[in-house]
Amino acid sequence: MTIKDKVVVITGASSGIGKATTEVLAKAGAKVVIGARREERLKAIAASFDEGQVLYQQTDVTDQKSVKALVDLAEKTFGRVDVLYNNAGLMPISQLADLKVVEWERMIDVNIKGVLYGIAAALPIMIKQNGGHIITTDSVAGHVVHPGTAVYAGTKYAVQAIMDGLRQEQVDHHIKTTMVSPGAVDTELYRSISDEKTRSRIEKDEKENGLAAVDVANAVAYAIDQPQEVAINEILLRPRSQKI
Repeated sequence: MTIKDKVVVITGASSGIGKATTEVLAKAGAKVVIGARREERLKAIAASFDEGQVLYQQTDVTDQKSVKALVDLAEKTFGRVDVLYNNAGLMPISQLADLKVVEWERMIDVNIKGVLYGIAAALPIMIKQNGGHIITTDSVAGHVVHPGTAVYAGTKYAVQAIMDGLRQEQVDHHIKTTMVSPGAVDTELYRSISDEKTRSRIEKDEKENGLAAVDVANAVAYAIDQPQEVAINEILLRPRSQKI
């Protein structure tokens, strides 16, 4: 099995890991359908490939109808959906005592509900096809908690439970699941941190020491590019220098 000609839907595709994954997969011959809120960025990504190679649609993963419309676009255009990559995420980390309840709710909406909405959109199609692959960006924070990450890590631990439950439930329909759990990565994810000092410190560290987005994209491509009988259920990757 190869990536070529597979139909892949990616959320959170306007920058970072989603953008890099779009580029890696499209260059390998996949048909990629991308969604995010920033439509102009999606348009620019699609324009860098041959017409029809990358389709795009403005998508808000906190809106179930919006996510379904993106997945439906892929099925209507190409007749199937081989891979869904739930990549959209937020990380406005803060101490619990800061009581940033609005940020907590936003993380739950994007990091948990967004994943569930993706599953809800793609799973009926994949069951009908008797095959498919659902991938989700988890995090090292889905394995370890440290001060300031309690709610963010909580959303990522939830993704672990959801994805493993999905794996067990869909074995008979030949649907694979993969969690990609990166450590520090140089992306725009940290811009959602509202505390300026914390944001500046983390952005500086990630830029100097973090993985490149394409490193994670290559891990996603590896999981997709496996024989039908092989399921890569989780990939945990960190910069070599990261201790936590």
